[in-house]
Amino acid sequence: MTHNVAILGASGYTGAELVRLIATHPSLQIDGLSGNSKAGMAMADVYPHLRHLDLPRLTTIDEMSFDDVEIVFCGLPHATSQKIIATLPDHVRIVDMSADFRLRDPADYEKWYGKPHAAPELQKTAVYGLTEFYRDQIKDARLVAGTGCNAATGQYALRPLIAAGVIDLDQIIIDLKATVSGAGRALKENLLHAELSEGAHGYAVGGTHRHLGEFDQEFALVAGRPVHVQFTPHLIPANRGILATTYVQGDPQAIYDTLAAVYAAEPFIEVLPMGQHPSIKHIRASNFCHVGVVADRVPGRAIVVAALDNLTKGSSGQAIQNANLMLGLPETEGLMMAPVFP
Repeated sequence: MTHNVAILGASGYTGAELVRLIATHPSLQIDGLSGNSKAGMAMADVYPHLRHLDLPRLTTIDEMSFDDVEIVFCGLPHATSQKIIATLPDHVRIVDMSADFRLRDPADYEKWYGKPHAAPELQKTAVYGLTEFYRDQIKDARLVAGTGCNAATGQYALRPLIAAGVIDLDQIIIDLKATVSGAGRALKENLLHAELSEGAHGYAVGGTHRHLGEFDQEFALVAGRPVHVQFTPHLIPANRGILATTYVQGDPQAIYDTLAAVYAAEPFIEVLPMGQHPSIKHIRASNFCHVGVVADRVPGRAIVVAALDNLTKGSSGQAIQNANLMLGLPETEGLMMAPVFP
């Protein structure tokens, strides 16, 4: 059986990634593509790497019909999704990739995003889209809120350790390297080649990054108490991928054993042999996340490193993984492609 889907915001990076993945998915078919700034254009003119596909032309959202659509993937900018999703017909189910529905408490949303939520009643119904930890709720959800890509990477490294109580909850540092595609496709001066290449820099330093709202929410949920990690992201001159190096206090072998046990049956999470650490080169353009544990030279300390592709496992691949669950399909369907190397 083929399920019709629509992609809102298809002219952005996550939209293009969805098209790439759905093109080889045996059970999904693209019924409509929106891209308001590119409306009327062929997808091949916006993304020439997709020219071999027979795709609908880009339209505005107002021009789209959802009559035959089962799943809507929403790749719209933050603060836009909430308004658009509130107008979608009741029969469609939604996987949102913006930040609009990730935080359950409207007060938390206003704190981190600086404005009241436009659809607070809808916000209450959203299921957080970290698939490996919410799959039972995702199966029956109408609205799934995709995670932040940085937040997902840090949670894959730390969430099982916090839940198991094998690390000191007050001594957690996340040093994260993010690549340029995570900033979207809009033109920005600081992302020009001459500004970014041959360098790296921290941003949102000192606890202002919005994904901290997700860390606070999810880590407190599993710990049963507030957990305030120290988090510094850095922008590096690479196209795609996230590397989160986390510093924790606890027994390294217990940390490794916990992660290995929790992820043993997970098809997309690979825990590397003890002492090995991952690279974004080894998960590129895939839905896999690699996690490694290295014992620190000081007893009782460990380094836990997680790597994933921000456009795939951190966003569009995660969205399809969740859609598979919502449609009763095998969770891995259309997503078992090997990483691209080199």
